Amino acid sequence: MAAEPVNVNDFQVLAKQVLPKMYYDFFAGGAEDEHTLRENIEAFHRITFRPRVLVDVSRIDMSTNVLGYKISAPIMIAPTGFHKLAHPEGEVATARAAASCNTIMILSYVSTCMVEEVAASCNAIRFFQLYVYKRRDISAQLVQRAERNGYKAIVLTGDVPRLGRREADIKNKMVAPQLKNFEGLLSTEVVSDDGSNVQAFVKKTLDASFSWKDVGWLRSVTKLPILIKGILTREDAIKAVEVGVDGIVVSNHGARQLDHSPATISVLEEVVHAVAGKVPVLFDGGVRRGTDVFKALALGAQAVLVGRPVVFGLAAKGEHGVRQVVTMLKDELELTMALSGCPSVKDITRSHVRTELEKLKSML
Repeated sequence: MAAEPVNVNDFQVLAKQVLPKMYYDFFAGGAEDEHTLRENIEAFHRITFRPRVLVDVSRIDMSTNVLGYKISAPIMIAPTGFHKLAHPEGEVATARAAASCNTIMILSYVSTCMVEEVAASCNAIRFFQLYVYKRRDISAQLVQRAERNGYKAIVLTGDVPRLGRREADIKNKMVAPQLKNFEGLLSTEVVSDDGSNVQAFVKKTLDASFSWKDVGWLRSVTKLPILIKGILTREDAIKAVEVGVDGIVVSNHGARQLDHSPATISVLEEVVHAVAGKVPVLFDGGVRRGTDVFKALALGAQAVLVGRPVVFGLAAKGEHGVRQVVTMLKDELELTMALSGCPSVKDITRSHVRTELEKLKSML
């Protein structure tokens, strides 16, 4: 019998034992040489703490607000596709776990459970992630279905005009599952000669022409706040504020798109400075510890999104596994806050961490 997991990384080991190779590789893999995939995690290791001592930390308050919604801790569930490949209950199990942890789940556009089904499964704040298809009417319909079913924001993913080259999926000839949300709208069955049919499906359906000017189109089909996910530069952060988005997610798509794009934690501060407090900045990529959450908050993120660990928790232990993953990260964050002298999230400041750049400067 496998040992009970003591941290989030243990769930990846368990998931690898239970998932078919094709599905494990799909969830775990990144683009090309997976340089960015490794760097997303390793860049956190190069940031150190500057803890304060003799602070009253007998009570720790981790709660925070995202777009006006109160959550128990600044740890949200990132949009990840195809949860039924990890567990038969799919996104419904993930949603229930998010609800019981009192946090926000962003439902993936390529969810294997229907928008309505996830909404009916439990009472919680949920956002909906959007890709824009060549057939705009399909994207508009899904946004409106999400809005009707009580989703509170749209998270527009901006970094997939085409799918990154995920070589494990090509080798495994990865097959996309049927996507119930598109039944009667679009066939998700694609025959491909060159490996991954996920890649073939994306190439056939995604609108590679979608650009900044089209954010106005999205505004015209929904009243919901719009966040843009996939921003890595000062220039794009400024542009996002100019087109009037309600929030930004600093993300490199879990290192699944452009290999050798920077680790997200290394560019978070650049984006935060560019935005200058005009809209909230959320962080996505490589969070595996409560210490990682603290570092992202210290560098200006309002909350972090957690992707792969959630899917691995789901694969290993279903709804309970997802709950365990979020709880472990919360417990570690609470301990990090106590040991750094921060009784509340508001007390976490830039002066609590030291980045690699600062270390280099101090040596000059």
